[in-house]
Amino acid sequence: MRDTFVKTLIAIAKADKDVHLLTGDLGFGVLKPYWEQLPKQFTNVGIAEQNMTGIAAGLALSGKKVFTYSIGNFPTLRCLEQIRNDCAYHDADVKIVCVGGGFVYGSLGMSHHATEDLAIMRALPSVVVMAPGDLTEAAACTHAIYEYPGTCYLRLGRGGEKKIHDSISDFRIGKALKIMEGEKVVLFSTGGIFDEAVGAIEILGEKNIHPALYTFPTVKPIDKEVILECSCNYDLIVTVEEHNIIGGFGSAVSEVLAEVANSRAAQMKIGLNDTYSCTVGSQKYLRNEYGMSAGKIAERVWKHLHGESR
Repeated sequence: MRDTFVKTLIAIAKADKDVHLLTGDLGFGVLKPYWEQLPKQFTNVGIAEQNMTGIAAGLALSGKKVFTYSIGNFPTLRCLEQIRNDCAYHDADVKIVCVGGGFVYGSLGMSHHATEDLAIMRALPSVVVMAPGDLTEAAACTHAIYEYPGTCYLRLGRGGEKKIHDSISDFRIGKALKIMEGEKVVLFSTGGIFDEAVGAIEILGEKNIHPALYTFPTVKPIDKEVILECSCNYDLIVTVEEHNIIGGFGSAVSEVLAEVANSRAAQMKIGLNDTYSCTVGSQKYLRNEYGMSAGKIAERVWKHLHGESR
């Protein structure tokens, strides 16, 4: 996803000299093509993410379209006050880009595990929150936030995500994308954990359970129309996110379902169960450890359908 984001942004910035990219002394390998081709539209502010965000707000309020870039929690939680007061409050044209959502940097420990960012950024009024599931969605999200006149958050994986789409027609902020039809159960996935959702469906298929599947590249504004439709057509909605289940994607879906008078669907939230990730290891290892692997998702769905647990 990182490379796709940078390639897309290079094309955008070449066509629009008001685009400016800021980095907090990170991403040299992936950002090198950008600064080599567009040196006057790039600034490395050093390891100073709060300053980076303040500079971004100033540039945006001077007429620039600004992207900030760093890993994990650094461009979000570390500089939350600057995002809130300097960017979002003024509807400044600042696009905050995090590479490494969830457990991408799993071996570096809890400080590098981005597992509260969706909830925190979603809580800021007027901020668009996007988490693409594959390279095609990443490119579409980059174009979408560039065109959106305000503060946005783009949460990227690191690389190697499974391809979902060859192309996407009529991509819009706030719209979910249907991947496959199914019966009784529907899985909603956001971000790079999509491959685990697909794996869970394959496992369940062997047990003659065939869920439907949607990917949600936008967490805020959430696609209420799809959620409401599915609440009437399925018995179980399963939300899958590489994030705390409190306040994030699953909570956004719950907020919609809570207002449905005639919903037939129960909801199951797959994610970090309101705890800190105290373990270190690879992304795949941590997903399994905290119940987000394909096997663990399939197991929970199967047990729910057979009345063994919710």
